[in-house]
Amino acid sequence: MNTATDLILIGALAAAWLTSGLLADALPGARTARELRRRTRLLSTMVGAGIAVLLAVPVLTGLLPGESSAPAAALLPAVPAVVVMLMTSRRLAQLRRGAGVFTDAPHAPAPPALRAAAAHPWVATPLQVTGLAALVGLPIAGGVVEVPGADVAGIAITVVAVLVLALVLRHAVRHSRLNLAVLAPLGRGGLRAPASVRSGAERYTPVPEETSVLTTKPAAAPAGPMDLAA
Repeated sequence: MNTATDLILIGALAAAWLTSGLLADALPGARTARELRRRTRLLSTMVGAGIAVLLAVPVLTGLLPGESSAPAAALLPAVPAVVVMLMTSRRLAQLRRGAGVFTDAPHAPAPPALRAAAAHPWVATPLQVTGLAALVGLPIAGGVVEVPGADVAGIAITVVAVLVLALVLRHAVRHSRLNLAVLAPLGRGGLRAPASVRSGAERYTPVPEETSVLTTKPAAAPAGPMDLAA
């Protein structure tokens, strides 16, 4: 068993996913469209690096001689990493396309709708859960915890489950708050009708041409009978 190699692999895996989780947590704080696009691209790159390290763990341990506990430790973050590939990657692609619309106006403020989409729980939560799962895998890779049948592993899984619930609630609250910012202009009367329409007393003001026509007296009718045959 090569414990040093296992710790390096799982440590790199945990570092990649924890960094991705921190970048995703800061994503809704972008103030301009250019900053949002830059953060999204950087986050997508880190997600790709995390997936690459996750796939490299069984390949490298299979090439090295001796037994290795790294594949067992990599199984923990593998499940949330699948959710990242199915859900988070698609949302990051949508954010990149949305922020790319403002390429000609890089200093334009980030739209509230894009910031709310960046704060969606499906963006940051799977990344942070994957990082926590990879962090839990470090004692397994170091041989401190034996899997299966370890009481410490059960306690660690319980702690991670509580942290996952706290992360979901936190991101859901922030997403709801930013959604309210998107709908705030409607609540402040941004689409109210004019005062004349609301009061029901709409007035009509004629233009100058219509005024001249209305003030012109009609021609007087002839006093005698009109000869229709003429």
